[in-house]
Amino acid sequence: MNTSTSEGKHGIQWTEKTTSVAAVGLNIQKWKSKILRYNTTCTNPITIDGEDFEDVKTFTYLGSIIDEHGGSDADVKARIGEARAAYLQLKNI
Repeated sequence: MNTSTSEGKHGIQWTEKTTSVAAVGLNIQKWKSKILRYNTTCTNPITIDGEDFEDVKTFTYLGSIIDEHGGSDADVKARIGEARAAYLQLKNI
């Protein structure tokens, strides 16, 4: 694969993939990619083709809420809320 990176004051920058890699479907969907920084103080932007990826504090992956500190509080609260809503719907049957 013909890629290169450079890291400096402006963060990590990736060059465009070769056409052979893109031909087999190995390309990054920049419009739907986001960055979650886990237990780090580094805030350097990650850039591909001059576009910075969006930094997020939390995201949901396979039904679990993942946050930047690795805690499960938000996930547990969300699951309790979903269970409460399901119970209240079944209660009236």
